[in-house]
Amino acid sequence: MVKVTDRVQASTGLPVIICDYSPPRSGLLSDVSPPPTGADFLLVNANPGRSVRADSAMLAAVLKQQTGQEVIFALLTRDMNRLALQSHLLGAQLLGLENVVVAGGDRFHQNEPSAVSAVADFRPTELIASVTGMNQGRDFRGRNLASPTNFCVGATVDLARDSATECKLAARKVASGAEFFITQPLFSVHSKERFEGSYLKTTGDGCPVPIFWGLQLLEKGSVSFAPVPARFQSELESGRSGVDIALEVFHKLHGSGVSHVYLLPPIRPGGQRNYEVAQEFVEAIGK
Repeated sequence: MVKVTDRVQASTGLPVIICDYSPPRSGLLSDVSPPPTGADFLLVNANPGRSVRADSAMLAAVLKQQTGQEVIFALLTRDMNRLALQSHLLGAQLLGLENVVVAGGDRFHQNEPSAVSAVADFRPTELIASVTGMNQGRDFRGRNLASPTNFCVGATVDLARDSATECKLAARKVASGAEFFITQPLFSVHSKERFEGSYLKTTGDGCPVPIFWGLQLLEKGSVSFAPVPARFQSELESGRSGVDIALEVFHKLHGSGVSHVYLLPPIRPGGQRNYEVAQEFVEAIGK
């Protein structure tokens, strides 16, 4: 296994790509979609769409075994208490996993509490600190583990939130042990510069950990995790390919100093993903 931070350090300025990947709503290997090759890491999501899916850590281990690709698994504070989360992390260690992204998870809809309820025993920043403690050999009660874990911990940045508020939260995540960030999709350099400027103003320094800036691949009828500019939406409807649009955004970001990308393949109605388009993008930038 390769840690995200080790790959970044060895990249010597070349792009490092984390590609988003959704687990199937099934426990059968035949239902696991072939992932794109060429990305540096596959990030296996946890219960996207708040739906029942194959476990992110277990699937990450299967993908590593089946494809040889490096993997990251997502871990949400929403769904498990402290005991379950730390036990889950020890299970992930048994599977040989070393990269995890901690997030809160989308809130359940107002009409869902009768069927399911959030746990949220940890805040994301608290879970990051908890994983850091496990890496030092302690569980959440302060008791010694038989052996420390060895996780590289990532966290999320929400570019849609107030910049000052989000930068303060990001700084707390770094202080808790976050070693890299992934962001929501952005379609302009301005969004990146706004966050960087706000982080500098808030902390007095630049962000000390690598940031993987979100890059959304689009296609007609697909879902985006961020508002799509009208120009790109019009060009997409007129026949311009989503890969071509993503390449334009990537080259502008790269020209502004971005080296690392969190690539989001198109999400079709119903949650299906188009990994072939992700493969096309990765090949187009020479990965």
